[in-house]
Amino acid sequence: MEAQLKELIPFLRDKNPQVRQIALSNLLGQTPEGSPHRNIFYHGLGGTGLQKPKETDIIRDLKLLCRDQLAVAHDAFRALVNLSDSPLLVPFLSEPAFLTFLVSYILNADSILADLASMLLSNLTASSSPCAALLALNVPILKTPSSPSSFFPTLARSGTCFAPVPYPPGEPQDILALPLLIDAFVEGASMDPSGDRASRKRKGELHFLASVFANISTSPAGRTFFITSRPTDPLNPNSTNEYPLAKIVAFTEHQDTIRRGGVASTLKNCVFSSQVHRAILSPDTETVVVPPSTLSAPGIDALPYILLPLAGPEELDLEDQEKLPSALQFLPSTKKRDPDPVLRLTHVETLLLLCTTRWGRDYLRDHGVYEIVRGAHMEETVDKVSEHIERLVQLLKGDESVETVDGCDVVRVGDQNDDDDDDDDEDNRIEEV
Repeated sequence: MEAQLKELIPFLRDKNPQVRQIALSNLLGQTPEGSPHRNIFYHGLGGTGLQKPKETDIIRDLKLLCRDQLAVAHDAFRALVNLSDSPLLVPFLSEPAFLTFLVSYILNADSILADLASMLLSNLTASSSPCAALLALNVPILKTPSSPSSFFPTLARSGTCFAPVPYPPGEPQDILALPLLIDAFVEGASMDPSGDRASRKRKGELHFLASVFANISTSPAGRTFFITSRPTDPLNPNSTNEYPLAKIVAFTEHQDTIRRGGVASTLKNCVFSSQVHRAILSPDTETVVVPPSTLSAPGIDALPYILLPLAGPEELDLEDQEKLPSALQFLPSTKKRDPDPVLRLTHVETLLLLCTTRWGRDYLRDHGVYEIVRGAHMEETVDKVSEHIERLVQLLKGDESVETVDGCDVVRVGDQNDDDDDDDDEDNRIEEV
């Protein structure tokens, strides 16, 4: 059987698109993990001795077929999504030419297979080297003021992503890719009230870009990007400044689990640095500077989006209601908490990290966090989430020592330095996700 499958590989380069499609459709079934003949895609990638690994014909062909006609490109993207869980493949899929095509394809509003491309980018950024490459990546674009997305990524052209007609005049300019991906991610969530997909600004929903952002934010450089002030419009350097994180925090309540989970993880990863807590919690009516940058931007006002997934329909006293951010006041009786315990735990861990400074604890106390998590604890059925809520309550309701009154303290959440505390085991550590 394996020999027969290998005989199909040369047909991936056949001039007849139907032949290419038939060959690829027969090979596609061997790409998922656990397939009996999956090794035919990895054979020869590892290199020998001092010889560097070389890209094999079949991987090169699959990358090229992503630019083919719809049926072929669809199967090529699916194959690479399935295969990209292997570290052997990551260097060849994150090389500059293919990474630039992949990102450019996602950015184009007319790309039919943008969601599959986003899944592939999500898998790739699970490794550190593609994350670093994506943070520094620039893509060439032509401005197209008359089109919905206002620009055309010139390297996105393929059988499923055509160039605009008439073709935009002028020379392409290189633009940092990540701010453009954030804007595309926001646009991907915009649904027409009628549910008509044809009227959408983008053909793809791009939910998996949330996982890309979460992967990037596990590195210090990635976190710095999300909490560094930059122009709101990536194509207009003179536009008002904004923190990139502020554009995505609203999706913690989105109906898609991948989207809201990736955003929740990105937010949690960013708050590992206590220097950003003021910017993350402050309302957008205040301007905040995050060192070492000297540029200010409106606060991210993330607290409502952290608390909403933890909030239920419980009625609170008027005095308690007044503490809450306006988005959490007088919630309807139909309000439900996030059904995913992993995401509930992520939001509680984010609140725990925001408690590492005196300023953060005071802000959470003054804005009704205890009142929300008290109701969440009463309804929680997962022990690990309950335990983290109890730790949060201890920090919020505990007395502040004399040494912390000046607001300069840092409380270590999840540290393992206390040998006498048997409860501080590995399950209580808060880790980047």
